Amino acid sequence: MPGVILIFISALFFPGIILRTKSIASGRKGPGIFQPLKDIAVLLRKGSVFSGTTGIIFQIAPVIALSTLVCASLLLPFANQRSLISFGGDFIFFAYLIGLGKFFSIIAALDTGSSFEGMGANREAFFSMLIEPAFFILMATFAMFTGHTSFSGIFNHFFLTGNDYVLIFSIIGIFLFTQIAMVENSRVPVDDPRTHLELTMIHEVMILDNSGFDKALIHITSYLKFAVYGSLMYNIIVPSGWNIFLHVILFLAVQLLFAVAIGLLESFRARNKMNKNPKYLLTISAIAWISFVIVLILTNKLTV
Repeated sequence: MPGVILIFISALFFPGIILRTKSIASGRKGPGIFQPLKDIAVLLRKGSVFSGTTGIIFQIAPVIALSTLVCASLLLPFANQRSLISFGGDFIFFAYLIGLGKFFSIIAALDTGSSFEGMGANREAFFSMLIEPAFFILMATFAMFTGHTSFSGIFNHFFLTGNDYVLIFSIIGIFLFTQIAMVENSRVPVDDPRTHLELTMIHEVMILDNSGFDKALIHITSYLKFAVYGSLMYNIIVPSGWNIFLHVILFLAVQLLFAVAIGLLESFRARNKMNKNPKYLLTISAIAWISFVIVLILTNKLTV
């Protein structure tokens, strides 16, 4: 339970840290850390306006997307404690919980009948499909490396394998989780949330018809998704056997560094051309596949 609470706390400040990092990196004063929370508070006080062409799917999609992220956070362990929900292969359930939320977001965009939102939904589905193998291959690599198939088993035994290559796989895991998180949240280099040109937008164009309370839920879902991936990175960085109070401090430190890293990446990195994104996403999956083959070789499950 402490891990879930820390994820929610991190999600509150995550977007503000990204904004402050980007402002400082570009030499601007920029908004404060609490500005995204103020924007959310304003949206929560507003009512939602629904187009006459939309149906019940459009109205329930934001709630379902947020609910799936909350459920997914219950699968993640904290320190040496098991997650609230833990079973063999739970990382597959985790991936498809997030996929379920994205599915409803996509069909909600299609429900508007807008060609622009349909275009954004098409791109979001395509890019999610291309990045999905990277997550599964990476988790299969960790499962092969530790001999466990649940999040709790993998992360609680990750540093107990006695293998000299733990550091290498930690670095690979951090890199891949960072790239997956940025793709899943439609950030640079796949998408740019600051753009206002519908022809090049992905996530932002999908939510053009959302307003008020529903739009606040969509933004909260995005913030929570960043914190969830930050929690995954924390679990492969910090050994589970350390003191619980040290874990709390390190968890918040990892989330802070993750948010700063995203802010810096978005400050000094250009968005890809749309036709370059598939190659970029397949490259990420290829890196995950190479690490999986290396683990097979190191564990003598594949001979060369």
